[in-house]
Amino acid sequence: MLSPSSKGWINKYFDLVEKGEIVLKIDRPKGMEKLPFMHMTLSHSGIIYGFPLEFIFAKNLDFSKWTKNEKLKFLLFESHLFVYSQINKDVAFNKETFIASLCYFYAGHSTLSISKIFTFFLKETEEEKIESILSKRIDIKLNLLENKWWINSLSNAFCFLDVILFDDFNHKSKDEAFSNYELFAFNAMTAVILAAHSDGVIEEQERSIFDVFLASTSLHENERNQLKEKFKTSSSINDLSLFTKRHWLFKRFLLDLSILTITSNKVMVDEEMDHLVALCEQLDIPLSELDENLGFSERFLLMSHDKIEFMKNTTSYEKVYSSLSKRWTKIILRNKDKIALELKESKELISLVKKSTSHELTKEEKEQVKTQFKDILKSVPAVAIFMIPGGAFLLPIVLKILPDLIPSAFKENEIDDE
Repeated sequence: MLSPSSKGWINKYFDLVEKGEIVLKIDRPKGMEKLPFMHMTLSHSGIIYGFPLEFIFAKNLDFSKWTKNEKLKFLLFESHLFVYSQINKDVAFNKETFIASLCYFYAGHSTLSISKIFTFFLKETEEEKIESILSKRIDIKLNLLENKWWINSLSNAFCFLDVILFDDFNHKSKDEAFSNYELFAFNAMTAVILAAHSDGVIEEQERSIFDVFLASTSLHENERNQLKEKFKTSSSINDLSLFTKRHWLFKRFLLDLSILTITSNKVMVDEEMDHLVALCEQLDIPLSELDENLGFSERFLLMSHDKIEFMKNTTSYEKVYSSLSKRWTKIILRNKDKIALELKESKELISLVKKSTSHELTKEEKEQVKTQFKDILKSVPAVAIFMIPGGAFLLPIVLKILPDLIPSAFKENEIDDE
């Protein structure tokens, strides 16, 4: 039994890997590049939002008795492992090399609380040091009395910054990875401030999310005070550092944070969408990718609706689902020619889609649709959200859209029902 609250859990993890109970392999969808695939996988896990939704490799692990902090600690470890495995995918995985790399990374990390671990626990093994470090990294110090969902649901909302910096570290940018935490955290908070002010009104949820993200930053007092002042008076999009344009993963993280802040009250007004468009232009993110990022954030809210306080309200859930439905309808229709072409090769899928318009599909039939539709989407990277476990929650949306995409050759001999 693996327990992230007890010593030795990392060694236990790799013992399960050796026994084949955990498989360190995820297939990247055909036509999808490495960085978009990494971003999508990490988004689906919840690590980007500081909330554990699903594990990356340990799909069959029983974690029903784990606390939220234990799940986040475990997910942070798997996120580092995922990044390392993607960078070194052409080399046979070596546990000792990975642990040594992670230990070296955190030994040079600029956060003071981590450096103390290497001072006081010299006799610990490298695995035990990593276990201690990860416990520190998911911790969050809150001086707030409010009982808001962010306080109940998030630990260190910025632990994803460690994953980004570990990616930099493994690309031989060691000096930057060791020194850039504060710069990254300050820019991330600036993005949150810009999003909160984008419609000219600071909502209660936006104020709460600012407080929790600020508590997660591990910044020095003077930098925290600067950010508090900026939150009162707003900021300029030009305050974002120029390096953000060149950092693929980090600028997507800034967009993710902005979307999460804006959608925290379930309704997006025109001014907020205009801000997201301007942010994409500022960061050199193609506007075609904005819909996908919006879909990832809305998916996060839907997948966590029974764990996050404000999403437990049925109306809130329906608002987010309606927004998600409209957005993914647009994305799928944008790719309708490709999908229609692929559908021609799948008569069985066509038959099930037709049936879904008038009858409820059985559980087995839904699995068939899901499996065959995943095969089709391998040639359409824009909707590769289906390729990751949990992505099939969009299936009802797709079944509504697909009848209009069915090639006309399959409709010629249909008999219209009166």
